[in-house]
Amino acid sequence: MLGTLAKWLRILGYDTLFDPDLNDHQLVRLARAEDRVLLTRDRELARRRGVRLLLVTSEHLDAQIGQVLAELCLEPDRSFSRCPVCNEPLAELDREMAQSRVPAYVAQTYARFKSCPACQRIYWRGTHWQQMDDQVARILESDTPSAVEGVSQINST
Repeated sequence: MLGTLAKWLRILGYDTLFDPDLNDHQLVRLARAEDRVLLTRDRELARRRGVRLLLVTSEHLDAQIGQVLAELCLEPDRSFSRCPVCNEPLAELDREMAQSRVPAYVAQTYARFKSCPACQRIYWRGTHWQQMDDQVARILESDTPSAVEGVSQINST
């Protein structure tokens, strides 16, 4: 399963669907219909033709993120623009509107908020945000993609 990778790709700003209830046939059909790249750790699924596909070779999150960014030539320039839970683009939320929906300390300490229009979660740049930002910077600065072992592939036909 690549659920944690999906969450981090959302944090980096990429439209990323993840549904563990879909079978291989449904995943391939959805990827084709929506012109998506299917990420998988399943070598048998990776042999499918007619779908853009990337075999994720590592079990480690940092290496997975590094591989996906490198092999798909992605730049995380829209970080923290999507809900990591449901994938919806985040919207700016007025501080006054956020006050009744966040802890009092947060409402007094932070001025900028974002909300998810789908799941109604509220986000702000707290200490957890800095930790995530640091992790992203560490991944981007590392030589992770070249350290990934195994064979990866992108199928297009």
